Amino acid sequence: MSNPGDLPRAITLHVRDTCLCLHAQRAARALARRFDEALRPLGLTSGQFSLLMSLNRPEPPSIGRVASGLVMDRSTLTANLKPLQRRGLVKVAVDEEDRRNRRLTLTAAGRALLRKAFPVWKDAHAAAERRIVGCSPDDLRAALRTLS
Repeated sequence: MSNPGDLPRAITLHVRDTCLCLHAQRAARALARRFDEALRPLGLTSGQFSLLMSLNRPEPPSIGRVASGLVMDRSTLTANLKPLQRRGLVKVAVDEEDRRNRRLTLTAAGRALLRKAFPVWKDAHAAAERRIVGCSPDDLRAALRTLS
């Protein structure tokens, strides 16, 4: 029995079928699961792969710059760095120019793992792109970028 203040079921179904946010979240979770499965033999999650890849730069980035690039708050980034630090994949160092900041560096082990992970990611990425129908993957990426 429904309450007088309840929304009609038709509205619930409309949101379920049309909500961009819901569909983007579902797609993101499904994609993350596929990449997680592919990267699992290397002991990485899709998020860890993205984080390590974001550190693959000529100069060590600051925590703030990496957090911004990954659209993540600093405390979440710091928590995500801990297991990578424990594995010896990432080094966190005090910024010599501004001692309040921290710089992030891939270690030799982190770079080696990225070299192994990239072909795995590439294959999983190609498989995911083949499943996208109705628009080109480049058009989809461009449309999604307009929302950020």
